[in-house]
Amino acid sequence: MDETKRADFQMEEKQAPGVGGMPMLLLNIFLMIAAVALIVLGASIAWYSAALCVLFCLVGACYLVIAAPIIFCGLKVLKPNEAYVLTLFGKYYGTLKGPGFFFVNPFVTAANPASETIAAAPAPSDNGSAAVTIKGVSINGQTITTGKKKISLKAMTLSNDRQKINDQLGNPIIIGIVVIWKVVNTAKAVFNVDNYQEYLSIQCDSALRNIVRLYPYDIAEGSDESSLRGSSQEVAEKLKEEIQSKVNIAGLEITEARITHLAYAPEIAAAMLQRQQAAAIIDARKMIVDGAVSMVEMALNKLSEGDIVELDDERKAAMVSNLLVVLCGNKDAQPIVNSGSLY
Repeated sequence: MDETKRADFQMEEKQAPGVGGMPMLLLNIFLMIAAVALIVLGASIAWYSAALCVLFCLVGACYLVIAAPIIFCGLKVLKPNEAYVLTLFGKYYGTLKGPGFFFVNPFVTAANPASETIAAAPAPSDNGSAAVTIKGVSINGQTITTGKKKISLKAMTLSNDRQKINDQLGNPIIIGIVVIWKVVNTAKAVFNVDNYQEYLSIQCDSALRNIVRLYPYDIAEGSDESSLRGSSQEVAEKLKEEIQSKVNIAGLEITEARITHLAYAPEIAAAMLQRQQAAAIIDARKMIVDGAVSMVEMALNKLSEGDIVELDDERKAAMVSNLLVVLCGNKDAQPIVNSGSLY
């Protein structure tokens, strides 16, 4: 990469020179009134000197028709957290920031390719066609031109469509994220990439796929391994770092990245639900068995300590079997009363 390309790649923001807009507005209005007066004066002295009449009328008309509109073009109004990226005959002139009324070189033009054309990303609708709504306007796979030249410096939200991605174990999952971002370097945002909003959206999709492939959807209970469902904070931090490393070239700052939707893909959702149910049943049975064994042990110890009854090994085994059946069974046990002797 030569020095010229490297300089363009490392485009830095600079403040555009400008003065207060209100004094220039009043001055221009005053000069317009003076131009009208000059034309009237020229018409009134036509009997005296035709040359002066033509001169006065020509000067006044030139100012009203040419100079005054050009000066009006240099007046810019900015609200809080808005900026103009200005170019002068193809060169970067500077960035106008801060709320207020300004006057800049009338020949500069504002550049904001992200607002000039907004691509409508295809999204499936009910009838199978792509349908997108931007600011209340429904668009079918086309682009619109807004004509807005201001760049917003506010924190904005990007919510891409949900994606189907394979996790670490190869299971297809449906995941969606929301990214909070803002423009911190307007020069890089406008000149280093073609469309910084579209660039951010593509990088978010790419980073999401890279991060999801590093984690399984879920893990077994008691495991220390990270997962998408159980380690959402860790996944969000890595996702934020991944996206930020990709969009530094565009002068963007990622404030936050969060997972908004996480689920198994429909084709395996039923199977995974059965597996989760089976795992839950096994865990519940394990807990029941552990509790039943401790209760049988406690019962035998109480009988032995109190000399209530003496049982040999065979009778103890029978008692343990009966107690485990009663404690571990799915249904209530039906008691049988033994009216005879124990032996």
